[in-house]
Amino acid sequence: MTPNATPSPSSGAAGKLPRVFSGVQPTSTPHIGNYVGALRQWVQQQDEGENIFCVVDLHALTIPEEIDPKELKAASRSVAALYLAVGIDPERSIVFVQSHVPEHTELSWLLNCVTPLGWLYRMTQFKSKSEERESVGAGLLNYPVLMASDILLYDTDRVPVGDDQVQHIELTRDVAVRFNNLFGDTFVIPKAVIPKVGARIMGLDEPEAKMSKSVAAKRDGHAIGLLDDEKRIRKSIMSAVTDSGREVRFEHASPGVRNLLTIHQALTGQEMSAIEAEFEGAGYGHLKKAVVASVMEALTPIQARYNEYLSDTAELDRVLQNGAERARAVASVTIQRVRDAMGVG
Repeated sequence: MTPNATPSPSSGAAGKLPRVFSGVQPTSTPHIGNYVGALRQWVQQQDEGENIFCVVDLHALTIPEEIDPKELKAASRSVAALYLAVGIDPERSIVFVQSHVPEHTELSWLLNCVTPLGWLYRMTQFKSKSEERESVGAGLLNYPVLMASDILLYDTDRVPVGDDQVQHIELTRDVAVRFNNLFGDTFVIPKAVIPKVGARIMGLDEPEAKMSKSVAAKRDGHAIGLLDDEKRIRKSIMSAVTDSGREVRFEHASPGVRNLLTIHQALTGQEMSAIEAEFEGAGYGHLKKAVVASVMEALTPIQARYNEYLSDTAELDRVLQNGAERARAVASVTIQRVRDAMGVG
């Protein structure tokens, strides 16, 4: 499942900034792991490429029994406001809602027709989610193809992801290569980009497992939501799982202690040695209080800006409409290229 990539003519053109695509589902509020591992990275790298930031609301439909249409629409706007609040500039980057650009669903169907079923059955997330339910819809199986469409529609060069999403980018590459081999040089072959620091923030209550939006929606104390108030944040961190010791070190630390150190390092930018020196002999209570402080320092200005953007509905609508128009200007070119290659339309 790893064919040789056939580069598209538009890939790697001289003087061309790399195009970057990123997306977040509006199923629940992003947490500190999403911020450290994704959102903050996107903000810092806005000038390093042509950036497209999408609220992937169509992906939230894969389990329809769990959908409240009114809540989903509001959640999509909330995620868009968070994009802006963390520092994404809609003048420098394209910010839009996935369902506002119909080319995503058209390309998804066309790519479904060339994607072997066996590739989809092997996807780890499909296996884990389908085992949790008595029956599943076709969308749960096919959503990696929609994700591939999101990426390939914009001739994307780079996709910033957590390490648990690398399999999806590999599938995207394989689908693009298979299409190119069947119908000619059509798609750019994207690459996954994984941040080096803070790429994997673990659950506060279960530090052997990655912090999860879906788990956080069901269980208090698992995650630090970007919109949580100080009382909730303090309670979650102070009750975080550690161990019975007192030594605060990155190496040989228990998963819970290492997770708190990772969060603190990611938010403060301090070196490991400096952090270890700061907490030497101080115990875990002191460490947890310091993590509360570093989290609040990072989130307080974000929450203030979020409330401003969400309250100005006219401005948020303007940003999303403009973003959708800019996205369609790119997507329409790609979808026409795909239609021509396949002989449809």
